[in-house]
Amino acid sequence: MADSSEHAAADLPTDGFDYEHVPETDQSFENALAKARNGERLTVADGIELITTGTDVDGIDQSRKELVLEAADRRRAEVVGDEVTFVANLNNNVTTACNTGCLFCNFKDTAHAFEADSDVEHAGFTKTPEESREVVESMLDRGIYEVTSVSGLHPAFALNEEHHEVLRNSDWKETNYKPPEQYSTDPGTYVEQMAAMSVGDVHLHSMTPEEAYHARRGTDWSYEEIYGELKAAGLDSVPGTAAEILVDEVRDVICPGKIRTDDWLTAMEAAANVGLGLTATIMYGHVENEAHRVLHLDRVRDLQERVDGAITEFVPLSFIHQSTPLYEHGVVEGGASTDEDELMIAVSRLYLDNVDHVQSSWVKYGDEQGLKMLNCGADDFMGTILSEEITKRAGGEYGEFRSFDQYVEMIRAIGRTPVERSTDYEQRRVVDGEPPFGPELGPRADGTPLLREDEGTRASGDGLAADD
Repeated sequence: MADSSEHAAADLPTDGFDYEHVPETDQSFENALAKARNGERLTVADGIELITTGTDVDGIDQSRKELVLEAADRRRAEVVGDEVTFVANLNNNVTTACNTGCLFCNFKDTAHAFEADSDVEHAGFTKTPEESREVVESMLDRGIYEVTSVSGLHPAFALNEEHHEVLRNSDWKETNYKPPEQYSTDPGTYVEQMAAMSVGDVHLHSMTPEEAYHARRGTDWSYEEIYGELKAAGLDSVPGTAAEILVDEVRDVICPGKIRTDDWLTAMEAAANVGLGLTATIMYGHVENEAHRVLHLDRVRDLQERVDGAITEFVPLSFIHQSTPLYEHGVVEGGASTDEDELMIAVSRLYLDNVDHVQSSWVKYGDEQGLKMLNCGADDFMGTILSEEITKRAGGEYGEFRSFDQYVEMIRAIGRTPVERSTDYEQRRVVDGEPPFGPELGPRADGTPLLREDEGTRASGDGLAADD
């Protein structure tokens, strides 16, 4: 069975796109920089000038870039000081089965291959709720605070048994549904998976807007109803992934099968309305331009106003192009440049004046560049990620787990203060003294090192994390 993403990529132009939104403004770089330095709220035109280092020049002007980075680093120091935070977390993704066909993704495996009568070989996995519970239980004594879970849109996934009944009576092609008995492994329901992973007072960070859409397909249920039931099952906060670029003309290219921008925003607002915490992301460096990136920031900033500050952090995710349909079909030649990465972090800090924390992803940037981002406006350095898979399967080189000792050594090396945090940043512990170091905020944490000496930084192997 051919992957729908292969057909979609084959139909795309390789010589650019005729976009409505382009990086052109009537503003000047100098005026935009002055506003940023003065702490004034930036407009889209200001953001475009900063992220391009001026639309009056071709390419990125290095001198101007440094001025933007300096302004962002000063703003970071004013807002959050010199602490660099990180969380003790585990990634437990339930399944790689997915038929959405996003062209930037190589995490999924076509769901047909998971059917009981299929003879298609694949390297994917599906976990039962019992297996998910075992994974989380096995890591609680290591001291984890958070479990992150973002998975493929398995056709047999439903919110609950009532949803299964609705879907059994639906047009299966239209709702992307097949009953669990047709698959070699039953993933259970979303409610069952949430309950399984919410053990021992661990913080459960799961159910992106795209997954919430999957959990209500074929019904007239509201996102508030969906997230309310998931919260009752144990969900604590929602990862704002599946955002990619919040401009539909870009989504039409890279993920035409995904929810639209307005639906993503509606789902996020609904999650906040029922009391769930939020994070937000951007996945950039593919077919979008600088105007799209700033429009995305503008929509996140507006959302933060509506949800009364529920978004705790913003996470720029640089597109990892290797092994993705966009790259394999010649639609893109690579991802974002280092200059673009640094400017994305910096302008995120300057534009999102109502989001306190900006994350540097060592999974995307690596250690050296990830640390550099902490001087470009970022203040959070992700988490221990006791497993990571999506980026690795797309060709990323840095999908490995991390010890507290490594965190402390790296953060101190750039003259900053290492701080263990909770998911919502409300609990914070300065990590001082001498190694060995371990987590203390998790429900069973007692300061014991998270990793054994022989585990170091080796790749984790089995089915792991999600970000895009």
